[in-house]
Amino acid sequence: MNAEDRIRVLLADDHPVVRSGLAGMLAVEPDIEVVGEVPDGAAAVAAAAELLPDLVLMDLRMPVLDGAAATARIVAEVPGVRVLVLTTYETDADILRAVEAGATGYLLKDTPRDQLVAGVRGAARGETALSPSVASRLVQQMRGGDAERPTPREIEVLAAVSRGLSNAAIGAELFIAEATVKTHLLRVFAKLGVDDRTRAVTVALERGLLPRP
Repeated sequence: MNAEDRIRVLLADDHPVVRSGLAGMLAVEPDIEVVGEVPDGAAAVAAAAELLPDLVLMDLRMPVLDGAAATARIVAEVPGVRVLVLTTYETDADILRAVEAGATGYLLKDTPRDQLVAGVRGAARGETALSPSVASRLVQQMRGGDAERPTPREIEVLAAVSRGLSNAAIGAELFIAEATVKTHLLRVFAKLGVDDRTRAVTVALERGLLPRP
C-alpha cells in the first residue's frame, strides 16, 4: 500500500504508556500510520494544524486543554481533520461535550482491539463510531415525550445519508457545517438505538420516518 493511501493518525493522550500501546497496536495495520503523539489538548491542536492527519485519536481528560475543547478547535481551525474520542469516561456530560464539539465518534478504552481499529477506519471516512454503552446513554438522555423522534432537520440529514451522500456533501446541500451534520447523526443514532449509518437508514425506513425508495 502506498504511503499516501494510509490513514494518518495523531494520538493525543497524557499517559505515555497508553500512547505507546495505541501506537504499537495501530502500527501493525498496513493501512494505518501513526504520524505523531502528543500529551495534551493544546499540543493536539498545534500538531493537527502542522501534520494534517486524517484522524486525531483524542483522550478527554488532559492537561492544558481538555479533549472536548481541543476537538472543537481542531474541527473549527483545521478543516478535513476528524476527531475520534477514546477515553475511559462515559458520563452524560462528557459524551455531550464531545458530540457538541464535533467529534466523529466516541469509544471507550476497553473497546476490543478489532472494534477500535474498525472505528479508526470508519471515523477516518467520516462514519460515526460509538461504543454500545455510549449509544445507550445518549438514548437515555433523549427519552421522554417526543424526544426519541428525530427532528425534521435530523430526518433531512438521514434522508441524505440514504441517498449515499457523505457528511461533507450533506453539509453543502443543507448549508450547515460538516461538524453539525455529525452532531445530527449522533443524535439520530441515539434516538433510533443504532450505531452506524446503514442501520439508521434501515430502522428509519422500518418506522416510516423515511419514504421507501
